[in-house]
Amino acid sequence: MNNTPIGNRKSIVLVGNRNAGKSTIFNKLLGFDRSIVSSVAGTTTDPVWKASEMIGYGAVRIVDTAGLDDIGKLGSQRVAKSEEEMRDSDLLVYIFNIEDLVNIEEEIIRKKIIDIKNKYKDKEFIFIANKIDLLDEKILYDIKLRYKDFIFISTKSKENAWLENLNNKIIEKLKNTEEEKSLLEGMLSYGDTALLVVPIDSETPKGRLILPQVQIIRACLDEGIKVIVCRDSELEETLKENKNIDLVITDSKVFDKVADIVPESISLTSFSILFAREKGDIEEFLKGARHLERLKDGDKVLIAESCTHTVSHEDIGQVLIPNLIRKKTGKKIEFEFVYGKSLPDDLERFSMIIQCGGCMMTRNNMMNRVYAAREHNLAITNYGVTLAYLKGVFDRAVY
Repeated sequence: MNNTPIGNRKSIVLVGNRNAGKSTIFNKLLGFDRSIVSSVAGTTTDPVWKASEMIGYGAVRIVDTAGLDDIGKLGSQRVAKSEEEMRDSDLLVYIFNIEDLVNIEEEIIRKKIIDIKNKYKDKEFIFIANKIDLLDEKILYDIKLRYKDFIFISTKSKENAWLENLNNKIIEKLKNTEEEKSLLEGMLSYGDTALLVVPIDSETPKGRLILPQVQIIRACLDEGIKVIVCRDSELEETLKENKNIDLVITDSKVFDKVADIVPESISLTSFSILFAREKGDIEEFLKGARHLERLKDGDKVLIAESCTHTVSHEDIGQVLIPNLIRKKTGKKIEFEFVYGKSLPDDLERFSMIIQCGGCMMTRNNMMNRVYAAREHNLAITNYGVTLAYLKGVFDRAVY
C-alpha cells in the first residue's frame, strides 16, 4: 500500500498553535520519529508528511504543520504553508495545549472552532486537548465537562489507549469523507473491453508506463474489464483484430489521429478526461474549454501542473498546448506556468486556467483550484478537454 499514489490517499493534517504537541502525535501515529520534537516553540517550520497504511482504513497521507500562531515574516510564510495543507486536507486534527483551555475564555476558544469550521466547511474535524498531565485532577475534570467534544490525551502516558482511541476516531471520520468515484464509472461495466492507445515518443519514460496509464489498467482489472494496449502506430491493425471494443482511451496528444482511425460506433475518450471526471468538475472543464474561442490579444493563460519534470520539444503543457492555442485563435496569447500545490495569489491577472490531468492530485487539490477559479470568475479546464477542443475532437469524445 505504500506504493498507492499520493493522489489516491486521504489527507490527515495536524494543526494547532506552536508547542501544542503536533509533532509528537504525528510520530506516534506513524509509529516512528519522522518529525523533530522539541520543547522549543516553532520547531516544525515547514509541513512534513508521510504516506502510511492505517489499519482498518487503508492508505493515507499524514501531515505535520507549523504552528498557526507563528510570528514574524518567516512565521507568516510558514502559516501560509500550513493553511495550504489545511485546504487540501480531508481530515483536520486540531490540537490544543490544554493550558490554553484553562487560561483562555471558553467563548474565545469556541469562536476559534466555529471560525475554522466555517472556513473549511468541506472537512472532517477532530479536536484534541493535549498535555493533560500538566493539570491536577480537579481542574482536568472541570475542563472535560466544558469540552465534551474533545479527545483528552497525554503523549507522555506509558499506556497507549489514547492512541488507539485517536486511530479509531480518525477512521470513523475518514469514512464520512466523500469517496472518489471510479475512473471508469459510467464508461465501462464488468465484461466490457477497453483499448488503450499509448504513443511512444521522446517524453515516454524508458521501460515503464506513466502513472495515468497504470491507474487506468488497474481500474479495469479491479472492475473485471478486459484491457488491450497498443501504440497509435498499431491502432488500425489492433481494431481489425479485435471487433468487440467498447471504449478507446487515448493519450490526448494523438487525439485527432486516433479519432480518424476509430469508427464512430466505438466510444472515444482520453486518459486526462477520465482523471478530470474523477478528480474535478467535468462540466466546469467543458465550459472552460469553450472559453478558448473568446481569448483576445494580450490575454494571459495560466497553465498549472501538479508535479515537476524536465521539458522536451513534445511537452504537452509548455509546448503543445500553447502552440495549438496560438494557431487555433490566431491571437497573441501570453502563457505562464506554475508547478506543485500552489496557484498564484493574483489570479485576477489571468483570463483562464488550464490544469494538468491531476494524476498526482487528490480530488480536494483539484476542486480547490476549481473553487479558486470560480472565486475570480475565471474559466478553468484541463489538458485532455483542451486538446479535444483544439484537435477537433470535442464533440466526438465522451466525458
